[in-house]
Amino acid sequence: MSGREVLTRGSRWVVKIGSALLTNDGRGLDEQAIGGWVDQMAVLRKQGVELVLVSSGSVAAGMRRLGMEGRPHELHKLQAAAAVGQMGLVQTYEAGFQRHGMHTAQILLTHDDLSNRKRYLNARSTLQALVDWGVVPIINENDTVVTDEIRFGDNDTLGALVANLMVADGLIILTDQQGLFDADPRSNPDATLVSEARAEDPKLDAMAGGGAGALGRGGMMTKLRAARLAARSGAATVIVGGRESDVLMRLRQGESLGTLLTPDCEPQAARKQWLAGHLRAKGQLVLDAGAVRVLINSGRSLLPVGVKAVSGDFSRGEMVECVDEQGRVIARGLVNYGVAEAGRIVGKSSSQIEAVLGYMAEEELVHRDNLVLA
Repeated sequence: MSGREVLTRGSRWVVKIGSALLTNDGRGLDEQAIGGWVDQMAVLRKQGVELVLVSSGSVAAGMRRLGMEGRPHELHKLQAAAAVGQMGLVQTYEAGFQRHGMHTAQILLTHDDLSNRKRYLNARSTLQALVDWGVVPIINENDTVVTDEIRFGDNDTLGALVANLMVADGLIILTDQQGLFDADPRSNPDATLVSEARAEDPKLDAMAGGGAGALGRGGMMTKLRAARLAARSGAATVIVGGRESDVLMRLRQGESLGTLLTPDCEPQAARKQWLAGHLRAKGQLVLDAGAVRVLINSGRSLLPVGVKAVSGDFSRGEMVECVDEQGRVIARGLVNYGVAEAGRIVGKSSSQIEAVLGYMAEEELVHRDNLVLA
């Protein structure tokens, strides 16, 4: 499948809805709009499309319930607002789907849940069971307990990681913009909507720009990054205006709405998808030019001889970034030695490991099966 066809024939979608849409730009939960999206999702589910919903809005909804004028800056106040808002958010979704005789399930995640391989697999199994039962999982970041060190940073990234997790055909990001434009439409009246492009097209970076709305944490750049992350598991991403009438149904019918960002290549193996989405590294390995060439061109394991320096605080089996001498991230992988041991064997041939450490766990610093290019 290619182009818009993936949306007409794909059997599993992750739908992400942003805070500005859900709260009508901060005026409280827009129950009428939410009801409209729920109605469309119910029809899609009955047509055989398996759905996972990633919903922002808990902080914004809580702010409205508590009478806050602006988004708090203190973490504990954000968490408290999320706890209040999540109640109303889930109640609204549950009531909407119940009208169609459908059940929902609330799933709150932190990055740690998807960084740990065992918890990642548990999350996937649970979500798969819910989808098999015809339940619509409603996923949000666990804002009530998350800290700056472990937060996803935005629900666009969370949506992409869920698309990877569930090997979805499509990631549908409903936003308050029509899609991605070739220039800022707020300041350039000649800006044109990008209808379709490759997710990895470098020209898109300048178009996406930066910035975030007053309510959410994501801007167009985070949506582009999410599309690239989702593409690793073969998912196509649509960034589209959620206020378009019957937007989900029209996408399913193949109508050219919003911006479609397509994957370049075949999906990575499940373990490599997990590695690619594992955004928290515990340290860095600085590679020499030869090792960089080997990783990029040959797909081989990383040996100690090609490493010039190590940094961070990591143990065996934890995630590290492999960077070139200019600091550019080349790959991510699970390291076979802790930071102290790794520091002692860098620049050494594999045959010297036992002499240096007194034992040899593995001849590679990072095995190719546990390595993914950035």
